[in-house]
Amino acid sequence: MADHASERPQQSGAAPILVASNRGPVSFRTEDDGSLTLRRGGGGLVSGLSAIDDPNAVWVCAALSDADRTAARQAPDGRLDLAGHDVGGQAVRMLDIDPEAFARAYNGVANSTLWFVHHLLYQTPVQPAFDAGFRTEWAAYRAYNAAFAEALAAEAAPGAAVLVQDYHLSLAPALLRALRPDLRIGHFSHTPWAPPEYYRLLPDDVAAAVLEGILGADRAAFLTRRWALAFADCCEAVLGAEVDRSALTVTHGGRTTRLGVHGLGADAEFLRERAHRPDVDERLAALREAVGERRTIVRVDRTELSKNIVRGLLAYRHLLRTRPEWLGNVVHIAFAYPSRTDLAEYRDYTAAVQRVAEEINTEFGTADWQPLILHVNDDFPRSLAAYRLADVALVNPIRDGMNLVAKEVPVVSDHGCALVLSREAGAYAELADDAITVNPYDVIATADALAEALAMPPAERTERTKRLAAAATALPPQQWFLDQLHAL
Repeated sequence: MADHASERPQQSGAAPILVASNRGPVSFRTEDDGSLTLRRGGGGLVSGLSAIDDPNAVWVCAALSDADRTAARQAPDGRLDLAGHDVGGQAVRMLDIDPEAFARAYNGVANSTLWFVHHLLYQTPVQPAFDAGFRTEWAAYRAYNAAFAEALAAEAAPGAAVLVQDYHLSLAPALLRALRPDLRIGHFSHTPWAPPEYYRLLPDDVAAAVLEGILGADRAAFLTRRWALAFADCCEAVLGAEVDRSALTVTHGGRTTRLGVHGLGADAEFLRERAHRPDVDERLAALREAVGERRTIVRVDRTELSKNIVRGLLAYRHLLRTRPEWLGNVVHIAFAYPSRTDLAEYRDYTAAVQRVAEEINTEFGTADWQPLILHVNDDFPRSLAAYRLADVALVNPIRDGMNLVAKEVPVVSDHGCALVLSREAGAYAELADDAITVNPYDVIATADALAEALAMPPAERTERTKRLAAAATALPPQQWFLDQLHAL
């Protein structure tokens, strides 16, 4: 994992288009007999990349597990397709990065530092404290980004287009440009971007390195204009860069980087088809039985600190305490799927969600009414069933790059659904007109919004849902991906 990038001979591969992301389109599992089985992933990036019909395109990703590392080691240069794996029509190069270095880069910097900064999650009286341990993690993060830059440089054809994804790889564009100045490089941030005064919690050299890393791209793109402008503000405040906010450009160190905005939408065709398969119908029947004729408030999240699940539960409790007409007449279906369980903060947060849920059921539950149904085990078909059933969808993150749940629920809702939406979700930029907006920190106002949503006349709910679904699907994943490619 040492950074030998500068010593490498300049070579070029055959790929005219490359994508780089921490998580790739496939993962592996070791079976009892020692053999490897491959699992194809889902998500916006996977369906977006399927828009490329070039067999020479290459996706560069990291090995995330021991089984992934075994597969990567057994393949020539980590090229899974050349080792005979069915990786879905594209070539995939999986990087076998030392597990300890990977953990430092991924948990120490990407998820415990950059994620916390961009989502404004630090308890600043005690965090962060950038000490010697952080410097070890930062060195690993630099080496991790250098490994990606080297692999991309080796695979890219002359003048190729490279799309680098997210905060895990914020240094990679500049490192890659140093190796291959002929390439057209784009970077896409799937997170929000912190305002300068918060961003400057980072050590000065780190704050500058992350910005300069992304500015190594020809184009840096974001989910909303708000996040793009926050990035520009940081470049101006930290680097003294020249910013043109109307043209959306940042000029620094003799180079100009264009900023782009691509609001990733829901994949309507996939969702509608998937939401009516037998496994979803089966789970829908089970939920209907549990709910009866009552109204439903649905939330589906990863148990992620930024998703604000605890305040959502407190708002529901306030609704039940202050509006007796809903006692026995509403059920809150909350799916909070485990996330980043290797970080203590996340384990504690999941425990807090479970504790508040239990308190609500203890305070209000009766022999024939369970006011809250909480599930913490991941089940995609059950999520789709809940989407179909929802009278109200609660999406109240503290801060979110986009939040696709806000876009997915209106698309698959059976009878129309009122959306209660945080103004701090990226999706707010597109959905605000037909949602009921909340300040995510205001528990009482969120309870009021839930009451308003529950009381919304069916005809209005149906009309709003149609408009929400249209806005939510305006830029489906394949188009979102191609737009970035064409803009390069």
